[in-house]
Amino acid sequence: MTVDNQNYAIGKQFHSFLVAGNWDGILSLLHDDATWTLPGENTISGTAVGAHAVVERAQKIAGYGLNFELLHILVSRDNVALSLHNTARRDDAVLDEYLAPVMRLRDGKIAGIETFLSDIPGMNAFFR
Repeated sequence: MTVDNQNYAIGKQFHSFLVAGNWDGILSLLHDDATWTLPGENTISGTAVGAHAVVERAQKIAGYGLNFELLHILVSRDNVALSLHNTARRDDAVLDEYLAPVMRLRDGKIAGIETFLSDIPGMNAFFR
């Protein structure tokens, strides 16, 4: 498998595991020292440090009932990014955002994720 195909596969697996709630699957994609950084000022913002903290972050986000619509998987020579449209609704809040989790890879596993968002105020209101 070429590096490009391997990077694509990692992105596809991450999304599939997230949608399915396969937390062990996500854990298998991560280095022990993996990080995940999200902007904003809310319950999911900041940097999760360590593979288990990254999985806990994914569980917390999924616990809000999000629909993680995959638009594209974008690969570079060394990394992978997902283009997503996330939506969810609660009694008092609506989430409708476009985002790109950019995954920095090392030795075929995810070393770090940095998420870029289209609507940080909307994210802050939803995940308050």
